[in-house]
Formats: sequence, structure tokens, C-alpha cells
Amino acid sequence: MHMNRLYRVLILLLGIALASCSQDDQASATEKAVKSETSAVGGSKNLSGGVISTAEAAPAKQSPELVQKGKELYGQNCIFCHQPDAIGKPGIAPSLTNQEFLMTASDKFIMGTIRDGRAGTGMPPFAHLGRSGVEAILAFLRDHAKRPNISAKIDKEKQVHGDERLGKLWFDQICSTCHGMNGDGYARGGTGTAIGKVGFLGKASDGFIRETIKVGRTNTRMLGFSGPDGMANMADSEIEDVIAYLRTVPSK
Repeated sequence: MHMNRLYRVLILLLGIALASCSQDDQASATEKAVKSETSAVGGSKNLSGGVISTAEAAPAKQSPELVQKGKELYGQNCIFCHQPDAIGKPGIAPSLTNQEFLMTASDKFIMGTIRDGRAGTGMPPFAHLGRSGVEAILAFLRDHAKRPNISAKIDKEKQVHGDERLGKLWFDQICSTCHGMNGDGYARGGTGTAIGKVGFLGKASDGFIRETIKVGRTNTRMLGFSGPDGMANMADSEIEDVIAYLRTVPSK
């Protein structure tokens, strides 16, 4: 009787050990598959589960001398509105060192905005700094990046084909609470930027706007609007409608 009970215990322990080995083998196989997939493209997994190349895995290095010059120019011209380290201030000026912004905004977009300003907003033009000065400020901002810049891919995305009439409904119900009616932004007491002005729309690609609406910007009041964790879980078609509406706003 005692031997039978001992035998059963030994069989049970052996079964547990075999099951554990099987799970370890399965986990090892999965890990190898992931490494193989990553190695095939010469890169690593990003936070969303996609694969990015090694060249895209880190932000571009900036010249220390240029960054220092940009920091000085920033302190002389930009710090009063955008705050130290360009973290921004709601209702006054947006964050320029937000990681999503630095990932999606192209050099052309940032430099053009600094040079031309945003008519109808509190952002004046800084063309007097010249190209070298603007490039230095860009380098200072880029030096805050911790993720790769994907603006080239985003700017090549398809142009929007939405319904501007539906877009106005979505905008009025969802976006206007922060960005103001017609996207007038801070000028109308909003906490969001003036995305309805030609100064923004003339430089922002549909892909840039699309990505911003979907993902949002961490550490700001602009949260993402796509997916179950989004502010409104907007469908892709609804986001397209909003962008289509925004493209009509400057003409009104």
C-alpha cells in the first residue's frame, strides 16, 4: 500500500517535470523565432510589435556644437513661450520636445514653422535668424529625441479621401473642445493649438495629421483617438473625415 502511494507520487512529479520542460522548449522556440524575424531585417522590435531596422532604432546624432548654438538661440528667442527644454505650456505654446512630435515632424516642417511663424497665432516668424540659426534650433530640439524620426514614411502616406461634412460633425463634437471652433486654438481660449490655420495646414501632411490624431502626444493634453484606449476610439474613416474637413477650414 505504501509502495503504491509512493509510486503514484513519483509518476506525478515526473509528469510535472516533463510539462515544465515542454513549456520551456516552447518558450525557447518562440524566442528563437522572434530573433530570427528580427535578424532577417537587421533590426529590433519596436513598442508596437513591428520590426524596425537597425538604422531606425535610434535617433540621428546631432553635432554638439550645433546643439549648443541652438540652445543659446532657443534661450534668446523661444523659451519665453515654449518654456525651458521646450516642454510647452497649455494655452500658450505647444511642447516641441514631445517624443511623438519629434518622431513625426519633418525637418522641413519644423524649420518652416520657425522661419514663417503661424499667422493668426502667438507664433511670430523668426526669419531674421537665418537658415543657420534655424538649423541650430532644430538640432537643439532633435537632441531631445529618444526615438527614430519616421516623418519621411508618414509624409508619403496616401492623401485623405474623407467626407468633409461628416468631418465637421466629428470635429465639432470631439476636437473643438480643445482646438476651438474651426481650429482657432489658443486665440479662442482653447487648450489646443490652431490646427485650422493655413500656417499649420500649409505645412502639415495628411499623414502627419493622421498619425497625431491616432497616437496623440504623451505628456500633453493631446491624447490618441484610435483604439479601445483612445479618447473616442475613432474609426479610421472618421479620422479621414476630420482631416478632409480641416483642409476646407482656411477657406472659410
